[in-house]
Amino acid sequence: MKVQTMLTTVLAVAASTAEARDPAQDERDLLKVEAALCRAFESGDADTLRKSLDKQFILTDSKGTVTNFDQNLAEVVKRDPVYEVFRNHHQKVRLYGDAAVVTGITTLKGHSGKTQFEGDFQFTDTWVHREGQWKLAASHVTRLSKPAATP
Repeated sequence: MKVQTMLTTVLAVAASTAEARDPAQDERDLLKVEAALCRAFESGDADTLRKSLDKQFILTDSKGTVTNFDQNLAEVVKRDPVYEVFRNHHQKVRLYGDAAVVTGITTLKGHSGKTQFEGDFQFTDTWVHREGQWKLAASHVTRLSKPAATP
């Protein structure tokens, strides 16, 4: 009986932590950190990525390749690819307590070596609230065949 009471208490505390936050503020915070990550990829700011990505972060790119936290940081430090444009738009936020899903479109333009690229990509980002801040846990992108409407 004590275990059941203790489990109920732990679950109640966990739920109240998520409920204590303001959903509207969570949405603003998520969109703010999404924008900061775009700027970090664009400018090569590995420190922002280090702070905003969960240590277990994974990215599934438009070719189906899965990369982790270290691989993504190394790419940004190396500055290959170089992004001239890295912008999110048409975003929607869905909150689930200490987790959230953000969907939208990322517009990219840049180069890798001498190869130029540009395009629009549908993305799904999965966020977790840890240590008082939102951390990006996973991202999945799919290239759109047609350019997205201008935001």
